[in-house]
Amino acid sequence: MSIVLLGLGCTTKQAATEEFNYKVDRFADVEIIRYRVRGFEDLSLRQKKLIYYLSEAALWGRDIIYDQNYRHNLLIRQSLESIYQYAAISRQGEDWLAFEEYLKRLWVANGIHHHYSTDKFRPGFSKEFFVKALKAVPDDKLPIFTTENRMLNEDQEGYKTEQLADSLAGCLLPLLFDAGLDAKRVNQAQGKDLVLSSACNFYRDLNQKEAEAFYAALNNPDDPSPVSYGLNSRLIKEEGQLREEVWKIGGLYSSALEKIVYWLDLAKDVAENQVQKEIIQSLIDYYHSGDLKTFDQFSILWVQDLQSKVDFINGFIESYGDPLGIKGSWEAIVNFKNEEASKRTQIISDNAQWFEDHAPIADAFRKKQVKGVSAKVITNAIMAGDAYPTTAIGINLPNANWIRRDYGSKSVTIENITEAYFKSSQGSGFNEEFMWSDAEVEASANYGFVTGNLHTDLHECLGHGSGQLLPGVDPNALRSYGSVMEEARADLFALYFLADPKLVELGLVPDGQAYKAEYYEYMMNGLLTQLTRIEKGRQIEESHMRNRALIARWLLDRGSKDKVMELKKQHNKTYLLIHDYEALRQMTGQLLAEVQRIKSEGDYPAAQLMVENYAVQVDPLLHQEILDRYAKLNLSPYKGFVNPTYKPVYNDKNEIVDVTVHYDESYVKQHLRYSKDYAALPVQN
Repeated sequence: MSIVLLGLGCTTKQAATEEFNYKVDRFADVEIIRYRVRGFEDLSLRQKKLIYYLSEAALWGRDIIYDQNYRHNLLIRQSLESIYQYAAISRQGEDWLAFEEYLKRLWVANGIHHHYSTDKFRPGFSKEFFVKALKAVPDDKLPIFTTENRMLNEDQEGYKTEQLADSLAGCLLPLLFDAGLDAKRVNQAQGKDLVLSSACNFYRDLNQKEAEAFYAALNNPDDPSPVSYGLNSRLIKEEGQLREEVWKIGGLYSSALEKIVYWLDLAKDVAENQVQKEIIQSLIDYYHSGDLKTFDQFSILWVQDLQSKVDFINGFIESYGDPLGIKGSWEAIVNFKNEEASKRTQIISDNAQWFEDHAPIADAFRKKQVKGVSAKVITNAIMAGDAYPTTAIGINLPNANWIRRDYGSKSVTIENITEAYFKSSQGSGFNEEFMWSDAEVEASANYGFVTGNLHTDLHECLGHGSGQLLPGVDPNALRSYGSVMEEARADLFALYFLADPKLVELGLVPDGQAYKAEYYEYMMNGLLTQLTRIEKGRQIEESHMRNRALIARWLLDRGSKDKVMELKKQHNKTYLLIHDYEALRQMTGQLLAEVQRIKSEGDYPAAQLMVENYAVQVDPLLHQEILDRYAKLNLSPYKGFVNPTYKPVYNDKNEIVDVTVHYDESYVKQHLRYSKDYAALPVQN
């Protein structure tokens, strides 16, 4: 499970003073920045080669996430990139600028639906411009695609460019310009059929009830080690029968997975140790078979590897892209351990049982013995798939509850990403605009980085790994509300213990006042400032945003009665004012107890009631105020990244003698290169 938090600081004086060009590009609601891979030069040649090979394996999965997000994304992306590179038209004027922005937004979202709201983008260019631009592309540069009537291919004699462009335009125009067609990639609206109303490419020709019944029939409540049914497949209906199309070599996405496995094979040969070699081989076996039991075996091996410095994530993992929370989006991250910063996460891991024993939850939901909790701070080397260009700053895996119960979990905080967020946002004026007084601004400056990183550490390392399901409870019992409730549970665990004197005793915070900085920033975000990410008139839909709103609004609802905290007007602006931090901490514990109960018992009605009451609706007057105030700051609510590039250095025997890291690629050039060098799938599947 992943959590995205922004606005954290750097870790060393060197990070604060060293020159590095973090900012790359800015458009629409996104700022593109770089992250620095500190310490790569100090790795051994074997480790550098391992990172290089794993990075290539990661990048070859790019087409998969585009196709998972929407069945027409690859056709759209290739068509737009062909126009951008080859169309013989003027590159001036409003239509062209709007087209360029649309393409950049598509790259951020891995498709034509916004990466957070999942709403379909609205083109700012005209239909006439688009058709003209398509016709201005040479015929050998247009993508080949399937229509209902015929297959267009390069061998058709006499097929003129204009005919091909016309057919392509006829296919693309409704996809781009019809606002009501496939309007939401992931729809979470209550009362809707979440499968039929979601454009994601995980289900074909079936409805929500059929999908839920299919997987409910597979789950055995008495199985102590259930596989994650449906994680790596598309569910389709043909001639009235449901069946899965598995993502594996020889199945769906085979051509991409073959490339991934090629580079995994090379990585296996330079693995740091035998255990890591077996882990990579297990992943290769899984991609060949598509067997989810093999994936569980891989996950068990992976979570127990605490010795390797280089680590990776590669596969169909997080289920946020599926409205039912079943299907895994493809993602990859390659990283190596930050030894110095990991000392704090080691302290947390060593005390995992203490935190579990002192969590304010019912004994029946508490783990009697915490197993295998490990945590570290990492330096990110490459991001791909659903983890790129936007990414999390903390990750906790594996997701299978029984593996976490029996073997533990592995948690990471990605500190070079938090550093990039911090460095790129210095001097923005954001805190001064939205915080109640200078006292909160000063607390954020003094403690914000420490408590922000600790919140991530506790969320990932302990929060997701805490508690247990009661025997016989279906892990998917909360259905579409499962992701929100799980993220809320982990956040509440982190918030509750941030204020515990134990953290001072362990030397993780400088004093007993530090937690207040994170409390204020978190509640301010959940109540006010995350509204900057929502379009006027919309509700909250993304799982992490719902989680934060749920917590902050529930606490405000309870806390305003006893003057624990309130929203208060000052100079005609709305601010958060916290009167009693200790009382707020106790209320956080009460909410954690209830959320853990809902999770442990699989209480779907209670989850539905809590989410719909607190996490969805937006006050339109408050929303407009926040949008107006934010607009004056001239900031972007979202950030995306440009990856570094890795270049092998060869000797005269064609042997790799070094790998160098470079930060000179632009956002546009990187995506065009990725589309050229890592094209693995046909335009439609």
